Amino acid sequence: MQKTAPLSPSSVVGVRSTGTLGALLRDWLPRQRWFAGKDRPLNDLRLLSMTELYPGCLHLLVQTGQSGVPSPGGTPPPGDCYQLLLGIQEHLSPRLGRALIGRVEEGPLAGLTVHDALQDPRSAHLLLERMRHPGPLGPLSFEADPSVHVPAGLAPRLLEAEQSNTSLVYGDAFILKVFRRIQPGVNPDLEVPVALAGQGCGRVPAPVAWYRTTHPQEATLGVLQPFLPDASDGWTLALDALARGEDFTQQAHALGGATAEVHLALAAAFPAGPLGDNARTAAGMTERLEAAAHHVPALRPYVPGLTTAFGALAACDPGPPAQRIHGDLHLGQVLHAGREWFVIDFEGEPSRPLAERRSAHSPVRDIAGMLRSFDYAARQRRPWRPEWARRCREAFCAGYAERAGWDPRKKHALLRAYETDRAVYEVLYEARHRPDWLPVPMAAIERLAVRGG
Repeated sequence: MQKTAPLSPSSVVGVRSTGTLGALLRDWLPRQRWFAGKDRPLNDLRLLSMTELYPGCLHLLVQTGQSGVPSPGGTPPPGDCYQLLLGIQEHLSPRLGRALIGRVEEGPLAGLTVHDALQDPRSAHLLLERMRHPGPLGPLSFEADPSVHVPAGLAPRLLEAEQSNTSLVYGDAFILKVFRRIQPGVNPDLEVPVALAGQGCGRVPAPVAWYRTTHPQEATLGVLQPFLPDASDGWTLALDALARGEDFTQQAHALGGATAEVHLALAAAFPAGPLGDNARTAAGMTERLEAAAHHVPALRPYVPGLTTAFGALAACDPGPPAQRIHGDLHLGQVLHAGREWFVIDFEGEPSRPLAERRSAHSPVRDIAGMLRSFDYAARQRRPWRPEWARRCREAFCAGYAERAGWDPRKKHALLRAYETDRAVYEVLYEARHRPDWLPVPMAAIERLAVRGG
C-alpha cells in the first residue's frame, strides 16, 4: 500500500469530487443492509478516525451528513457514525468481487481498488490476530479475557444472514460481531454478557475478546464470543415445526423459563430502576404511535383504538420494577443447543439511542417482543395458524411465570400496551425495509385496536 502516505482526513474522505474515496463510499453505504439512514439523502461524509490495522487495511470511523424528516420517538442527529474496514489493493482478486467498493481516481489512494475487508478471508484472519494479541493501536484498543485461549489459524467465514451488523465465525469456535453503527459509550452487547457471566448465568455466551476506540469518543467496536456450532435459532425451529404441522408449546414453555432466568440474573447484576411511571411510559408510546402513523398511512385508521391501550396502561398498577432487559427479544435472538435455550444479541433495537438501550425498562417489554415473534412465525405459511401462535404465547408466559414468580398474563393492561408499542415499531420497520412483510404487523394492529389483545 505504498501510495497511502501521507493520508489526511480531508484528502482521503471527501465527496466533492466524483473520483475520491468519499464519493465511492457515499454510493456504497446506502446499499448496505446495516445502513440505518436509507430514508434520508446522504449528503456528505466526514472522517472521524483512521487507523492502519495492517498493510492493506484501513479502519475508519465516518460521520454521515444527512437531512430529512425525524424518526419516530424524537429528533435524530443529522447523520450517524459508521465503522468501516477497507481493504486497499492495486488489483482486486475476482473471488472478492462482491466486496468491491470501487477504484479511486483522485487523492492519495488514486489508482487503488477499495473493498469491504470483512468479506476478505485474509483480512478477517488478521483481524482475529489483532484480538489474540491485546494492546493499543492508535485510538483503538484490543482487549481480552486472559482466562480464555483463542487458537491461531481458525478459518473465518462471513455470516450471510440479514442483520444490522457484520458477524464472522472462526473455526466454528468463536463469533465476532463487528458493530457498524457506532454510538458513544459501552455497547450493551459487551456490557450485559460480561455482567451476566459474573452472575454465573449460563444462558448467555460470555465475551472472550473485544475492541473499542477512544477517539473521537469512547465506544465499543466489536465483541468476540463462543460460537455454538450445533445450535439452531428459535425462528428456524419454529418455522420447521409449523412446516411439519408440529406443536411448539414444549419449546415455548422452556424458552419462557430461560427468559425469566436471564431477567433474574439481570436484576441481580444491575441496579434496580425506579418504579414504573405508567403515565410517562404511555405518553411515550402515544408519541411513537402518532409519529409512525405520520409515516405509514395504513396505520392511521387504527390510532384511536390503539390509543386506548396506552390509556389503560396509564391507569393500571406499575407492575414489576424496571430493570435491565434484553431490549429486542424475539425468536431470532435465542439459540437452542442440546436441551437448553441461550439468549444472544443484547444490543437492543439499533434505532434507539444507546443511553436508552442501557437504561432500565419493564421486563414486560421483552415478553411482548417474544409474543409478537410467535405471531410472525405463524404468519409465514398459508393458511395462517393463529391457534398455533396462541398456544405458544400461553406456554411461553406459563414457563416465564413458573421461574419468575409472577405471571405476565395477569398484567393484561401492561402486556397489551407493550405488545401494541412493539407492533407499531414493526409496522414502521417493515414499511421502511420490507414492505412485503407489512401485512404481518398490520394484522396484529387490527387485533389490538379492535379486540384489545
